[in-house]
Amino acid sequence: MRRDCRACRTVGWLLLGLAPVMSGCAAMHPCAATVECNADERITSAVRAQLEQYPELLPPNQVFVETRHGVVYLTGQVATGLQRINAEAAARHTAGVHKVIDNIALGYHGR
Repeated sequence: MRRDCRACRTVGWLLLGLAPVMSGCAAMHPCAATVECNADERITSAVRAQLEQYPELLPPNQVFVETRHGVVYLTGQVATGLQRINAEAAARHTAGVHKVIDNIALGYHGR
């Protein structure tokens, strides 16, 4: 008896469609981490550690970090332009970073 149901196919396609959206190398390479992926994870961790050195970037502000091929992508939201500049500078001064793409939004009136 063949087990082929519409719900199973739908869930399969849904999961396949979400794979590129999921962050982290594990979503892109579930079987084994590559050397480049490990380097990107180390850079992401190092940038996050640098950002923690700036109390003004901590909550209620939100700065998210993702690294792909040595390029650091910063997203999130902060209250002031200076906070955004500090986040970008912290990322640029982290070892292994080739480029920083700053997509941090200015939005609310936090600290």
